Amino acid sequence: MYKYRKKPIVIEAFQMTKKRRWDNSEWPNWLNMAWNREPGENALWPNPDAPPNPEHESPDELLCGTPGRFHSVAFGDYIVQSARGEIYTISKDLFKKTYEKV
Repeated sequence: MYKYRKKPIVIEAFQMTKKRRWDNSEWPNWLNMAWNREPGENALWPNPDAPPNPEHESPDELLCGTPGRFHSVAFGDYIVQSARGEIYTISKDLFKKTYEKV
């Protein structure tokens, strides 16, 4: 049986924190562009109708549109832009296990 290893790729990632949620001065350009898109795939937007989440200070949580799905962005999650330009979220724990800073 053959074994395979995932090829290394370089991604861009941004960790969303409570402070960064309300102050977007540190957001990378690609994340600002996603914020300014209409809600949907490859976009980031607020969900004012979301019920309060105990991890958030406000019911105005963020949503991230990925191919075929929508995800809530919890504080501490990383928002990632893949090599193909797709935007998605990864939990802090999984990010730390999967990626290393280059």
